[in-house]
Amino acid sequence: MSKLTLLLFSAVSLCSIFFAGCNSSEKKNGNTAYLEGNNKKGGLFGRHGEGPRLRNPNFSIQVDPNLARSLTYSRIKTQAPFIAMTFDDGPHPVYTPRLLDILKARNIKATFFVVGTNTRRYPGIIRRMIAEGHEVGNHTVNHKYLSRISVEQARAEVMGCERAIIAACGVRPTILRPPGGHINNQVKVWLNREFGYSTIMWAVDPEDWKRPGSGVVAQRIITETDPGEIVLAHDIHGPTIAAMPRALDGLLSKGYRFVTVSQLISLERRKLADIETPKENLHNSDYSKKSLALFSD
Repeated sequence: MSKLTLLLFSAVSLCSIFFAGCNSSEKKNGNTAYLEGNNKKGGLFGRHGEGPRLRNPNFSIQVDPNLARSLTYSRIKTQAPFIAMTFDDGPHPVYTPRLLDILKARNIKATFFVVGTNTRRYPGIIRRMIAEGHEVGNHTVNHKYLSRISVEQARAEVMGCERAIIAACGVRPTILRPPGGHINNQVKVWLNREFGYSTIMWAVDPEDWKRPGSGVVAQRIITETDPGEIVLAHDIHGPTIAAMPRALDGLLSKGYRFVTVSQLISLERRKLADIETPKENLHNSDYSKKSLALFSD
């Protein structure tokens, strides 16, 4: 064997060992950062530079909080394929911007129920939410359970978060989600009378806070969501953010269309034909046509 042949053989062997090591390391460490959508490799910048194949349409839905029919919502009564995706407890300095990138690529507008302490720390993220068409809701200053504290403490929690949001972006929130879902009718009435807030609950809870894994979170959201429902998630957990491309693409592929919570509430009083959106975006949907009851405590 000549020296040249020997050198070529050695180089090929070293390359084979190197790539085999890379592949085994990727599988061993469970690195899925390169995955997009349904576990498809998208490269460092997505599918060879392309964005997601499915995008949410633009909607022109006038919002008027005074027209809300109920003190509280987890869904609205509709068979049209509209849903609201919500995220609690942020903003998180790393995960929330990553989530905003995922939403922006799909033209999805979501609702963020932010905590006042985090809002004060990261006001720039709040401004980005508003600039990109998302809705920001009140989630108290310190994530206190409103039904377990005094009226004075509850007022401080709600007003403190509201002021933090206004200071960050200049927009006053009109909806509130009670931390942990701990609420009662007396507090709901008080929130509406004193602040004009509707209390926002949820119809779909993938229990991402239990960290069951991104695949489980995505599958629960895809399979458990019906028309008119509000979906709960948290933008402070890495696995939840990892689940979002698959979950959102799965819902879009089923014909669902994303709006903010206040837009969803406004749809109660509007006919589907009144909503300005390209007709082709609402055809050929295989969403469930179950009869939904309006949630109200």
